[in-house]
Amino acid sequence: MIDRLYIAFAPLQGYTDAVYRQAHWECVGGVDEYYTPFVRIEKGEVRRKDLRDTDPAANEGVPTVPQAIAKDGDEFARLCDALQGQGWKRIDLNMGCPFPMQVKAGCGCGLLQHPERVEEILKEMQRRPEVTFSVKMRLGQENEEEGLRVMPIINEMPLVHVTLHPRLGRQQYKGVADREAFARFMEECRHPMVYNGDIEEMENGKWKKGNWDGAKFKGVMIGRGLLARPWMLSDKEPVKVLSDMHDIVYRHAVGTLCGDSQILSRLQAFWEYVDIPHKQKKALMKATTLPRYREAVTTAMQVI
Repeated sequence: MIDRLYIAFAPLQGYTDAVYRQAHWECVGGVDEYYTPFVRIEKGEVRRKDLRDTDPAANEGVPTVPQAIAKDGDEFARLCDALQGQGWKRIDLNMGCPFPMQVKAGCGCGLLQHPERVEEILKEMQRRPEVTFSVKMRLGQENEEEGLRVMPIINEMPLVHVTLHPRLGRQQYKGVADREAFARFMEECRHPMVYNGDIEEMENGKWKKGNWDGAKFKGVMIGRGLLARPWMLSDKEPVKVLSDMHDIVYRHAVGTLCGDSQILSRLQAFWEYVDIPHKQKKALMKATTLPRYREAVTTAMQVI
């Protein structure tokens, strides 16, 4: 059994950007690695917006892992070139995104349906011994056999670990994460494994003790659970964590964005998943001007 539990913060497009990651690291911490929303190829080019988020200057001091999503070896090579060009020597491959647009393009969960393309990515990884890789995946897109079919290829990849969210892609986030399936995959995987899915609390040593026997269980990756309760890994009061994190995100939004509409769009994303009373959240999400938004924040902080 691995003695120390590894804890990662999962990425979520539109929410866990560099500013949010910095705020959480400064105000809470307790995370070994923060994964960036995936860097992708769009209109034949590596998306510049994604590279701005993975800019090392924007992530200074935060233990960050850039994540790439690709449909084949060629796209993966181009993304690795771009990220290595920024100085990264640690890259995560997304083979788990369940959103239909990505799946239809053969990316994320869609890649699990094409073992020959996974083979191409394996060869590309092997050509880059200077980079440390990991993989985030699901059980499959349509069925569990898809994931098990590519596991022998994944076993040959030079990986520090495999993160598994034990749902099918077609489920997206419906139903319950299948922890028995995670155990089955761990039997087939040669790499250390990280569990992801439906983690809502870390108290009482539930995860520190490990839910599975065996040396391959490495730790957990938490996404929506930490967005809902950013204080989960801290002994600090929730209101203190939210207030401090919000101050950082607010200052950045006001200092870099133009107009109430853009600023509010970014600030309201901060609250979208947070576990606070419905009435206060509704006021925050419906504010149309910064003065009204600030009033809503003050009220929310009084009841958290």
